[in-house]
Amino acid sequence: MRISDQIIEIFGRQGGAAYFGEPVSQLEHALQAAHHAEEENAPDWLVVAALLHDIGHLLHDMPEHVADLGVDSQHENLGQTWLARYFGPEITAPVRLHVAAKRYLCATHPAYLGLLSPASIQSLALQGGPFTAAEVTEFEQRPFAREAVRLRRWDDIAKIPGMEVPGLEHYREMIEASQLRA
Repeated sequence: MRISDQIIEIFGRQGGAAYFGEPVSQLEHALQAAHHAEEENAPDWLVVAALLHDIGHLLHDMPEHVADLGVDSQHENLGQTWLARYFGPEITAPVRLHVAAKRYLCATHPAYLGLLSPASIQSLALQGGPFTAAEVTEFEQRPFAREAVRLRRWDDIAKIPGMEVPGLEHYREMIEASQLRA
């Protein structure tokens, strides 16, 4: 099965689930994030990363209210691990780092915290809160940290109920072109 077929199947099976305390589904959130990436003329691989940044939520079997239970699902690590079978670090690193990017932005841009939704603030606490000065420095030196921050910004605004954006089929060719070649 082609990777695009697998991804479309996963979203078909799980994408209708609520996006953890937000007013959109997992699929709506993913499609809006990818749309925002395209609107900013991001390279195709970063658009694919934006589309798939929360795929870890669709791969674990934790309930939608997992944060209310005081549990960090670590979806970014699960997503990165699964995606690494098919894609290179230009896609997997921003996916893995998008949670760290939230912690980074909270530490480096004081007004950023005020932009977060209540659900995102709740998960921030579970994820370790804003970075320390040492963590900021370490994050800035990671490959794809800058791209992870861009992805994080798209993630934050991809929560608009009923927003008209292209569907998954729009991204099929982009997904296939971004796949690792043996």
